Amino acid sequence: MAALESLILARLDDDKAQDVIFIDLKGKSAVADGLVVASGRSHRHVGAMADHLLRALKDEGYGKVRVEGLPHCDWVLIDTGDVIVHLFRPEVRSFYNIEKIWSVDSAHRAAI
Repeated sequence: MAALESLILARLDDDKAQDVIFIDLKGKSAVADGLVVASGRSHRHVGAMADHLLRALKDEGYGKVRVEGLPHCDWVLIDTGDVIVHLFRPEVRSFYNIEKIWSVDSAHRAAI
């Protein structure tokens, strides 16, 4: 696993993210090499996970990330260029069902 993917997954694990899924998109999409989907227990938990992840990315030299959704923290998207991270509250995650959209076959999906 690449250093960026490992950093993201480790940070989310430290922050007690729930139902973390990594979808490998290498060779499958020009959008990104990987997609991470995770849930937080509340608005505050999602916001804290996003903030901690952004700080970790900056500290490790991945400074040019784009972020959407921070004011409300229902769904925060962090685009590092190579890996896209979706952080959801559980009910918002089940409504949008991002995993189903991106994982055409289960061979590219790995539960973490």
